[in-house]
Amino acid sequence: MSSSAHVGTTAYTDTPLKRTFPTVAMPALAYTPLVAEETAAAYEKVRHIIPAIEWPAYAPYVKAINDLKKERNAVILAHNYMTPEIYHGVADIVGDSLQLAKEAARSTADVIVQCGVHFMAETSKILNPDKTILMPDMGAGCSLAESITAADVRGLREKHPGVPIVTYVNTSAEVKAECDICCTSSNALQIVESLGAPRVLLIPDKYLAANVALHTDVEILTWEGACVVHQRFTGAEMREYRESVPGVKIVAHPECPTDVTEEADYTGSTSGMITWVKQNKPEKVLLVTECSMADNIAVETPGVDYVRPCNLCPYMKMITLPKILESLLHMRDEVVVDPVVAQRARTAVERMINLQS
Repeated sequence: MSSSAHVGTTAYTDTPLKRTFPTVAMPALAYTPLVAEETAAAYEKVRHIIPAIEWPAYAPYVKAINDLKKERNAVILAHNYMTPEIYHGVADIVGDSLQLAKEAARSTADVIVQCGVHFMAETSKILNPDKTILMPDMGAGCSLAESITAADVRGLREKHPGVPIVTYVNTSAEVKAECDICCTSSNALQIVESLGAPRVLLIPDKYLAANVALHTDVEILTWEGACVVHQRFTGAEMREYRESVPGVKIVAHPECPTDVTEEADYTGSTSGMITWVKQNKPEKVLLVTECSMADNIAVETPGVDYVRPCNLCPYMKMITLPKILESLLHMRDEVVVDPVVAQRARTAVERMINLQS
């Protein structure tokens, strides 16, 4: 027998409705004049990144995915680190993890295709228990999410009784379920200070925690997790860029080590970095984050010269147009979260979202 409970503002059903979707034939995927015409607007956005000779390989997938979204009543959420042909070609909603979490909660689609990494798809499922959440490649994980387990969090509670636990959204559903509230890089400081506690555990990213600690009187305790992309940057590297590229502005993500953020002109989430560049329009800018983001926002910031220290996320790059099409076509790679875990994790995620509302 099914039952339901209310967590936050949305009903959670522990036995979600299982939808059936009609079988759809594989499209021809030929680069025809019609395909060229219907994808011309998308190519115009990415022509500075994708050579004209390569577009015919992407365009049939772009058209097929966009057509199939309508049939499936599907929406594609794409993180800022997706490749340009995904970000500008098929995505309906783009943004950082907080923006995508909010949009997942608001979505009226039957199907959500998460173009990012696995924890993001889990978050979408947590917020949309009755929707079908597809992950084009189940192997697209995250070094931060893999650095900590639910058992580790329970151990931290035993070691630090009474200390609130804030978990970065870059964690599994099981870890979120053990915590008090979630945060993203854009709201971590606000979340920490909202708790009114003298000491807070901010897990699992040690660099995000260290950067938050620079701006608050709250004692920050953390875990030894780090992002495989951002931890590779160094302060010495930033100084070398300043010497070799006169006038360059450095914009860093708070998952970077503190010696990097101390060299930066601005430090913020991916959405914050984008906003800073749009508002300040620097002549030359170094985005200290996953390098696809520079490709994506260059479309919206003409006149800005991007210096690219190209650190790629191996997990994000596992998501491709062919995998998106296969996932939507066959309705496979569906993300499922244990209902009990999801209900508890949802409390932590919705506390974050409600605080931001």
